[in-house]
Amino acid sequence: MSKIVITRREDLNGDVRPSEKGFGFTEYTAIPKGLGEHSKVSFYELPPRHSNYPYHYHFDEEEIFYIISGSGVLKTPEGDKPVKAGDLIFCPCGEAGAHRLTNTSDSETMVYLDFDTVTPTNVCVYPDSRKVAVWSKSFGKAYRIEDSVAYYDREDASDAP
Repeated sequence: MSKIVITRREDLNGDVRPSEKGFGFTEYTAIPKGLGEHSKVSFYELPPRHSNYPYHYHFDEEEIFYIISGSGVLKTPEGDKPVKAGDLIFCPCGEAGAHRLTNTSDSETMVYLDFDTVTPTNVCVYPDSRKVAVWSKSFGKAYRIEDSVAYYDREDASDAP
C-alpha cells in the first residue's frame, strides 16, 4: 500500500557512483523506484567538470531536473544549453528528449533534483556511442547498435510443437 512520504536530503544516505571518464556523482534516492509505482525522485551532487550520464534518451520514461545550486550545460538535440540554479528542465520520451547534464564549474558542486517516471522495462539509446541499453528488475545490459541481428536469427521453426 502506498503512503505519503516526506523526505529531507540530509536524512538520506548517498549512493556514490565511481568517477569514470568524467562521469561520477552521488545520488540520494528520496522516493525510490518501487515505493512510488510510476516515479523515482533523487537528489544528485555532480562534482566540478563531471557529467551525470552519457548523452542518452529513454523510449518510455520522462525526466525532470530542477537545479538547486551550481551551473552547467545541458546537451540536447538542438545543441548545448546553459543551465543554472532555479532552472527546471523537462526531458520528454524519445529522441527529442536526448540529454546529458554537465557541471562546467572548476570548483562548485552542482546539486539538482531528478524526477523520473518509471516503467517495468527501461530502454535507452546512446546516440554518441551508438549503444542501446535495456533494464528491468531481473535484466540489465547494453549493446552496440551495429551488432543487431535479424529477428529470426538462431530461430528454428522445427522445434515448434
